[in-house]
Amino acid sequence: MPAFPENFLWGTATAAYQVEGAAFEDGRGPSIWDTFSHTPGLVTNGDTGDVACDHYHRLEEDLDILAGLGVGAYRFSISWPRVLPGAGDRINQPGLDFYNRLVDGLRARDIAPVATLYHWDLPQELEDAGGWPNRDTALRFGDYARRMGEELGDRVHTWITLNEPWCSAYLGYASGVHAPARTDAAAALAAVHHLNLGHGLAARALREVIDPAAKISVTLNLHHVRGESDKDAEAVRRTDALANRAFLGPMLDGAYPRDLIDDTASVTDWSFVQDGDEATAAAPLDLLGVNYYNPVQVRLWDGTSERDQADGHANGAASPWIACDDIDFVRQPGPYTEMGWNIDETGLTELLLRLHRDYPDLPLMITENGAAFPDVVSDDGHIHDEQRVDYLHRHLTAVTEAIEGGADVRGYFLWSLMDNFEWAHGYAKRFGIVRVDHDTQVRTWKDSAHWYRDVVAANALPASDPVTTAAS
Repeated sequence: MPAFPENFLWGTATAAYQVEGAAFEDGRGPSIWDTFSHTPGLVTNGDTGDVACDHYHRLEEDLDILAGLGVGAYRFSISWPRVLPGAGDRINQPGLDFYNRLVDGLRARDIAPVATLYHWDLPQELEDAGGWPNRDTALRFGDYARRMGEELGDRVHTWITLNEPWCSAYLGYASGVHAPARTDAAAALAAVHHLNLGHGLAARALREVIDPAAKISVTLNLHHVRGESDKDAEAVRRTDALANRAFLGPMLDGAYPRDLIDDTASVTDWSFVQDGDEATAAAPLDLLGVNYYNPVQVRLWDGTSERDQADGHANGAASPWIACDDIDFVRQPGPYTEMGWNIDETGLTELLLRLHRDYPDLPLMITENGAAFPDVVSDDGHIHDEQRVDYLHRHLTAVTEAIEGGADVRGYFLWSLMDNFEWAHGYAKRFGIVRVDHDTQVRTWKDSAHWYRDVVAANALPASDPVTTAAS
């Protein structure tokens, strides 16, 4: 029975636009995802986050579900346009009241609040002024972080500045498959920098106003990149620079890697980086959040052979992989989740061990890990999601192997608490361990929720076959 360290933090995660709904209530302003989802043709079935999981109105019910799972923490995100509509300076009190109720409700149930400041819902007014390619957005983000720290900083356990800036920059501004649906490679690289700068400004602002015992982190969806063969080392290096070291460099090392600058010289001269920016981005952190779903395999393309281009995010009008036109993303062997992502938990172990080698003094936290499957309600009313239970068992085993290898992993947040608005896929993909009927908003525990509850209670994985241990 693989066990986890004492005081290992177990949790689940959601994001504001994906679950809250109440998109136009109580003074909330519009975000780029409101604009994106209301633009015809951008989201599957024309779905929007207007109602989502109605978490805004069903907060107590959802808090009770968390308590029933027995988790020690809940990772949620604050909607910037709900608390500071129009990206202005005036707090929207009804919006802030919601997060006060959320934080206080968690603490009343002995669940640690883990707050993400930015999970992609940029106020539309800031996008209209240039968005993340605009330096002012980073400055405004630092101001927003300070305000939230002043209002909630006495009660939040851990603050996460950004969620997956790779997605915000490259999917939002390069490939256009996420909001704000722009396809401008130079703008995407400017967004990379201003996200890094905004992170540093936010972390430093928080440090000045929050409880000194609270922790500060950032969540990166780092890509575990493999070559198809030894001759593909150059493809691995360039992909790693764009995907990983573009963020790890300034945030943790205080400088962009020289090879990234050289690789992208045909796109931008990086003149948007001002003196002192990289030092600002390298704000001290207490934890590094890691999101993991699957590894990436690459090879150099000779220009003549058929290409796979199997990266799960490369299906937009343009590629998110800037200056990587001669790199092919190889389709890897199954099994696959419903997102088309291959299931390979060994990449998680290897990624955690790499981070431990590169940053041995920085504790790690798995801030997202999970899978979408075509869950079916059985005749008995239950959802027997054996594939998800197996996925979770595999990846939690991978975490124990990384810990045994020396990685300082402090916790695990399962994505997601419940089925929600899955961005451009709308409601067509279900990641939750709790099923949400999006017509009635009825919540139903899946077998994976019962299984996860038991793992949390034991602080250990079951010794028997995970498929047979799922609750019926």
